[in-house]
Amino acid sequence: MTSVQWSDGAPIYRQLKEKVIAMMLDGVLKPGDALDSVRHVASEYQLNPITVSRAYQELADEGLVEKRRGLGMFVTEEAAKKLLGNERERFLTEEWPGVAERIQRLGLSTQELLDSLGDTK
Repeated sequence: MTSVQWSDGAPIYRQLKEKVIAMMLDGVLKPGDALDSVRHVASEYQLNPITVSRAYQELADEGLVEKRRGLGMFVTEEAAKKLLGNERERFLTEEWPGVAERIQRLGLSTQELLDSLGDTK
């Protein structure tokens, strides 16, 4: 994991969980990869090990990682598919309505939006 800035807006365990999820979505952590140990993460980020354990437990509860006795936590084979599905659903229900409303308010056409995609590459 890389340097992390913790915000006061959410519990640290949730921020850590989101960091691990982002690493999975970005392909930094792939199915079968081991997560850093609780002790290592706690030491590296100067966190309470219970905080790290809670983040890891939530990932396990969601089926994104699995515990292997004596070996640690590993990314499951289904993690990427689950995350992509969850993120797509969240985007469509939480973010897209606001984006669509703004597009409509600005009077942008479908063609203008498609043409603008070429500008971002």
